[in-house]
Amino acid sequence: MTPLSDLIAGLISGQGPLTIADYMALALGHPQHGYYMKQVPFGEQGDFITAPEISQMFGELIGLWCADTWTRMGSPTEIALVELGPGRGTLMQDVLRAATALPAFADAVEVHFVETSPVLTGEQRARVPNATWHASIASLPEKPLLLIANEFFDALPIRQFQRTERGWHERCVTLIPQEGGGYDFGLQLSPEALANTSMLPLSVLDAPQGAVAEICPAGEAIAETLGNHLARFGGAALTIDYGHGQSAPGDTLQAVRGHDYADPFADPGEADLTAHVDFASLAQAFAKGGAKVWPLTTQGAFLTMLGITERAKRLSAKATPAQTRDIKSALERLTAPKEMGTLFKVLTITAPNMAAPAGFDAA
Repeated sequence: MTPLSDLIAGLISGQGPLTIADYMALALGHPQHGYYMKQVPFGEQGDFITAPEISQMFGELIGLWCADTWTRMGSPTEIALVELGPGRGTLMQDVLRAATALPAFADAVEVHFVETSPVLTGEQRARVPNATWHASIASLPEKPLLLIANEFFDALPIRQFQRTERGWHERCVTLIPQEGGGYDFGLQLSPEALANTSMLPLSVLDAPQGAVAEICPAGEAIAETLGNHLARFGGAALTIDYGHGQSAPGDTLQAVRGHDYADPFADPGEADLTAHVDFASLAQAFAKGGAKVWPLTTQGAFLTMLGITERAKRLSAKATPAQTRDIKSALERLTAPKEMGTLFKVLTITAPNMAAPAGFDAA
């Protein structure tokens, strides 16, 4: 057991079972023991690898998309280039390198990071020293923005509900006593069924008994706020994450540790916890804020539209045989359906009256 296990066990003993959202918030974000607050989880030596760590091509193409979108916005002289959950700063470093291809864009942007981890902030500062840091989106500047959220929404706390013959009950984390003393964390249903199911997607309400439904209130609140910002001040956003395009029942909560799946309720604070993004609900929240939501696409299709195949060929032309193999492997991993190409989706959001972004000119 970990110090955070003891803390969570004390909370449950004192006030009863925790919602999964509260459990996730502590496991990932506790100021002292939370997973993201005490370590750098990315890379071969960490627990998982994100797209920017796979290849520079990913960030470079996102950077070119940002520059192109800025041009379609009318080339404002000032714009906030924002990244939510920027990891080690690798993505933004690649974005800014690509931005130098359009000097006027590079001069117009000011970089803003939304980050809560002091460890990761240090990594970001080493790569992008001139950024401005924010603990939440609430303090972002009131000006047009270009926003990137790569594998951000999947790590926000979710709530889970399970349908029984008496209705939908919330799944909560409780203590399971063990023979010989001690305890494990496990799930139990709240005794009372939901009196109001309006928080659940309509498409899951008739799911069979035993089905699990998930919602992400934190993600929807952030999306609505950002949608309002885009409607008021202009700009565009890219949300890139793994998940499903339509709301559907299913238990997607998972833990990853050492590049392998782990028990989400074992050793809280020692593994990454994520859940599939419900892009339908996320899109509705952006739209509720007043933004325009463009059709969802896959990461593979999006990167191909931006020219990743051609970029890989140009890099390979100047590469050693070993580097060429790495480039080909990265291209496959980012775009192939059996890799990240289909599971990962891209949701594009803009100000309501903005010109169509790249890929949607004929939409």
